[in-house]
Amino acid sequence: MNAKTKTEDTRNEEEINEEKKKEKNVLQDIGDQIGDFAQKTIETIRSTVEKSLSGRNAVLSIRVSEETSEKLGMLVEAGLFKSKSESAAFLIDEGITKQSAMFEKVVGKMDEINKLRDELKNIVSEEIETK
Repeated sequence: MNAKTKTEDTRNEEEINEEKKKEKNVLQDIGDQIGDFAQKTIETIRSTVEKSLSGRNAVLSIRVSEETSEKLGMLVEAGLFKSKSESAAFLIDEGITKQSAMFEKVVGKMDEINKLRDELKNIVSEEIETK
């Protein structure tokens, strides 16, 4: 092998090593960006959860399936909630929010029922008074 070939080989190896370093740096940057994104996402979720849970003042005792309990526990293990109770409260609130149209209908029907009850009370009261 002549000196020119060795120099070219050395240069090629250096170029290859430099490209590998650049690729490694790019991958490291992508990994860092993904890590930063994941951390920001967790912080956003925590903030949302804290806001959602801040108004809790009613205590409920509920039974759930083993699978549900495990999934609530996963949310705790992931660091999103401090307890299964908090994760359940958040998911209940989310479910109610997602079903807001149904609850609007329920409220409307409850108003009608209350109105009918009041009318019935008035009818009964009038009947009692006239006798």
